[in-house]
Amino acid sequence: MIVLTEINRAEALRYLGAGKVELNESMEALMNSCERDILKAVSPKYLYKKIPLENSGLLIGNSINEHLKNCGEAVLMCATIGAEVDKLIRSASVTDMAKAVVIDAFASAAAEQVCEKAEKLIKEENPDKYFTWRFSPGYSDYPIELQEKFLNILDAPRKIGLCVNESSLLTPTKSVTAIIGVSDKPLEKKRRGCAGCNLRKTCQYRKSGERCEV
Repeated sequence: MIVLTEINRAEALRYLGAGKVELNESMEALMNSCERDILKAVSPKYLYKKIPLENSGLLIGNSINEHLKNCGEAVLMCATIGAEVDKLIRSASVTDMAKAVVIDAFASAAAEQVCEKAEKLIKEENPDKYFTWRFSPGYSDYPIELQEKFLNILDAPRKIGLCVNESSLLTPTKSVTAIIGVSDKPLEKKRRGCAGCNLRKTCQYRKSGERCEV
C-alpha cells in the first residue's frame, strides 16, 4: 500500500516551469492550498507483474531493445492516483484556471512519487535481481499503443480501474505504465536520457540547452 502525506514541491514547480523562481506570499498560499486539495483527493494504487521478455511482443523499437539489453525478464507496472484527482482538476478549471494549473502540476508530481514508491517496493520484493530504470510507452520510439497491452496483462481495468481510451491515453489521466528490465547479473549503469523523462516536453533545462542531473 502506498500513502502520500506530502508532495514533492520542487517537482511540482518544475512541472510549472518555475523551478528556479522564488515564490511570493500569495503563490506560496496557493501552492499550500493546492497540495492540501490533492492530498485529500489522491487514491494511490499500483500493480506489477514480472514476465519473460522472449516472445512477449513488447520489444518494439530501437530504444526499448537497447534499454532492455542483457535482460531476460521485465517488470510491467502501472500506477495511478485515482479518478477523484481528474474531477478536482476539471472543477478548478471552471472556477479558477490558475489554481487548476497548479493542481495539475501537483497531481503530476504526486503520480511520479507513487511510481517511485512502487518501484522501490518492487525492488525490495525482488532483492536478488538487478533492474534498469523504468521506461514508458510513448517515450522515444516506444509505441504508446502498447499501454493497452500493458493494462491487459496486469488486469488493471478490473483490479484498479485503470483503462485506456481510443487514443491510447490512460484514464484516470494522472496514471503511468512502464517497463523495467530485470537481470540476474549486474547491468551497465546508463544515464537516464530525456526520452524517458516525464518532464521532457516542459523541462526548463532542455529549453535553456542544459540537462538535469537525473
